[in-house]
Order: sequence, then structure tokens, then C-alpha cells
Amino acid sequence: MIYDISSLISSRLAVWPGDTSVSREVRLDRTRGDNITLSTLRTTVHLGTHVDAPNHYGDGPGIDARELDYYLGPCQLMHVAVPRHTRITPLMLPQQILAPRVLLATNTYPNPEQFSTDFAALSVELVDYLHEQGVKLVGLDTPSVDLFESKELEAHRAFHRHDMAILEGLILREVPDGLYELIALPLKLEGFDGSPVRAVLRR
Repeated sequence: MIYDISSLISSRLAVWPGDTSVSREVRLDRTRGDNITLSTLRTTVHLGTHVDAPNHYGDGPGIDARELDYYLGPCQLMHVAVPRHTRITPLMLPQQILAPRVLLATNTYPNPEQFSTDFAALSVELVDYLHEQGVKLVGLDTPSVDLFESKELEAHRAFHRHDMAILEGLILREVPDGLYELIALPLKLEGFDGSPVRAVLRR
């Protein structure tokens, strides 16, 4: 069984305020008599379901230099009961950690086509704890691992300190808790600070 946990990329998809939304320019179109259809895509690399590269929030490599092992392999999904606008702590986790990649479903950002600022995020204590448990990637169903108004980006800095990977903007509400194989490979974009991904869970 395969679960597609990626957001639909369209002009309706919300992006972080001030970032570049999706636009498509059709250069050639078979419906207009051209022999092929040819499109140009313009948007942010932090679009919908995406991964952050270390150079997005600190000194480090671009997304093209990240090892693919972060984004491919055994994964654990768990739904976390967390209030909106709250950082998740280790005590809020409903299960013990059983895999090196962990996805947390918060249901605090329910509509990816309508940007809201009160989504949940991760605490530094949680990132530290997950690192101690051998976790190399953490994914979330919100636009950021930090709260919307955070300027210090405490959780991002904890990820950087532990050399862990960040996966944001997942669609998880219909997926049961459990163990899966995660496939969420970034594009090989030279020097870029992130990449959209087509993220799936396979069981």
C-alpha cells in the first residue's frame, strides 16, 4: 500500500507570506495548434511538501549536496494531540520512537490552500530528544518546524546542530499511525536552500 502525503501543487497552494507563489506559463500548447505543450514553472523551493537544506538556516550545504539516505528508508508516523500555536515536547509523544525517521501529524494546519499562522511546531527539547533516539529526519504537517513568529528559529538551529533533516508541509490526516518506508527525494538543485518533494509512505 502507498500513501501519497504530498500537497497538490497549484496556483491555489498557499506559500509563506512574502514568498513566491505558483505560476505556470504555457509557452507552447497543443490546444492552440502547437505540436507539443511546453510549460514554465515559477515558484519558491519551499513549496507545499518540501525539505529544507542546511544553508536555509545556517552554514552548510545546499540541497544538492545532502545525502539521499536522509529522505529514504524506515519511518514512523504518529498523530500528536497538540494545541494550536504550541511547541511539541517529548512528553506529548504518544509512542516510543521505533524508526530513524519520524513524522508528526498535528492537524493544526488543515488547509494547505489557506495560510494560517497558529500552527504547532517543535520544541528544542523534542529535537534534542529525537536526536538522542537516533532520529535523522523529522517531518511535520505544518509549514515550519518553528512557530510562525519565531525569529530565532530555535528548532531549525537544533536541527542544524545535530545535522538532522527537515521535511515540512506533509498531508497526514488520513494516514494511520505506524511504521512505513518513507520516500521523499529532493530535486538536485545546485546550491538551493530547499526543494519540493513528492513524499510517499509505503507499507
